Amino acid sequence: MSSRKFGYAFLLFLFLLSGCKKEQLTTSLPRSVPEKEGVSSQGIIDFLDAAAKSKHEFHSFMFLRHGKVIAEGWWDPYKPELKHTLYSTSKSFTATAVGFAVSEKRLSVNDKVISFFPDVLPDTVSPFLSEMKIKDLLSMSAGQDPDPTIKTVVNDSNWVKTFLAVPVVHEPGTKFLYNTLATYMLSAIIQKVTGVKVIDFLKPKLFKPLAIEGMDWEVDPHGINTGGWGLRLKTEDMAKFGQLFLQKGQWHGNRVLPASWIEEATTLKIYQAPDAPQSKKDSSDWMQGYCYQMWRCRHNCFRADGAYGQYIIVMPDQDAVIAITAETPDMQDEINLVWEYLLPAIKKDNLAENTALNTTLKQKLSSLKLPLPEAGNGSVVASQISGKTYAFEPNDKHLATMNFQFKDNMCKVSMMIDSTRYNFSLGSGIWITGETTLRGPDLLLLAKAHFVGLPPAKVAGSFGWGNENTLELVLHFIESPHTETIACKFNKNEVTVDFHYSNMPNNIQPALKGIIRD
Repeated sequence: MSSRKFGYAFLLFLFLLSGCKKEQLTTSLPRSVPEKEGVSSQGIIDFLDAAAKSKHEFHSFMFLRHGKVIAEGWWDPYKPELKHTLYSTSKSFTATAVGFAVSEKRLSVNDKVISFFPDVLPDTVSPFLSEMKIKDLLSMSAGQDPDPTIKTVVNDSNWVKTFLAVPVVHEPGTKFLYNTLATYMLSAIIQKVTGVKVIDFLKPKLFKPLAIEGMDWEVDPHGINTGGWGLRLKTEDMAKFGQLFLQKGQWHGNRVLPASWIEEATTLKIYQAPDAPQSKKDSSDWMQGYCYQMWRCRHNCFRADGAYGQYIIVMPDQDAVIAITAETPDMQDEINLVWEYLLPAIKKDNLAENTALNTTLKQKLSSLKLPLPEAGNGSVVASQISGKTYAFEPNDKHLATMNFQFKDNMCKVSMMIDSTRYNFSLGSGIWITGETTLRGPDLLLLAKAHFVGLPPAKVAGSFGWGNENTLELVLHFIESPHTETIACKFNKNEVTVDFHYSNMPNNIQPALKGIIRD
């Protein structure tokens, strides 16, 4: 090859390489430091300190200002590359699918719900049911009372048919009632008019433009995405979604979603409790009004909102977005931390550079971690039970046997549940990650078709000794908010086992008793 041809080839290679780098860079949000974007690092530090002292277990946090990530952190063993169960934050994505369908004139928010499912209507269609529109589903004002969700998804296989058979006792559009099955109906309608599940409908329209990959979504027994829950995304994906709404549907100069839909979807449609006292309205972020599968917040903000503290908070007046994953018993108290520490940290103008403070913030963000079990001193008992298998009488947990192996600060536990063996590795003073087909704690664990088609669950395990006879096994299901803790108390050739689930702290189940099998 001549030197001239070689030079052309080399320049072409550099050009293609630069293009690849540019593409890689655009898949992530740009980064900056807080002061450059008019945010006080001290305010973020104060938020993290308050979070550490609170009753909330934070898993991840991302703070955007002017479209740039200025702070991000994950509490080990949670990681940036992991998806996280969104629970009802999924609803905002389902509503966005409706927005795309409306913009493509596939449907209208004024379309009657019964028009999409003529083959599964009840024998008698009531006047209120006949008047129910898509916009009533979107605004949680379908008119049913009580919410039929849990009873339906646990007991029935045809959720569409069951929803349509539930009495509509209020005129649609007049009374707010949080109804997750209504969101599921939006998913069913999208699949009916497009021929594909909501997740597949959104992939080319929403997820691909925002460079969101690896998502998954639970389904019902008929292969319809659950809509009101079940979507799993990474924290940065959540932040991108919030930023898209903040930018009125624009992304990198391209129109992804009509600004008119953003406006319609994020403005007040109905009050949750119009007769509530003003003092309650002033103190609650659940009394500011409901939009289309989004909530209005105090301080002129709006949010996507999921059980146990999954938040995408959009702050138009501050040009900011905050994404949080967590497990909390008090979601109002969690969001109060945002208003108390992060909102005041946002200033109108850029702030003076503060290298020392910013270094402190970065160190704090990089060192976030959940507490590990106390190591304790159980070495004598560990040596006695290592290699032993305990057999259990028939029980509600369907636990047949447990086996323990201890070596090099690691505990390997094998459990036979029904006819399936599940193996876990847990570290002493560290988390050991792995995968399991055993499904962990979940708010909708009993729903039919739950987890069907999803990959094995990712777990992080650690163990310690509460005392010399009690082994504590902690399993974080790190793509969900929840944790399973197994306490094993040994006495001679017997073991007593208690299972505790972080999302059901008051659900005390009978301890299981096992005996060493010969």
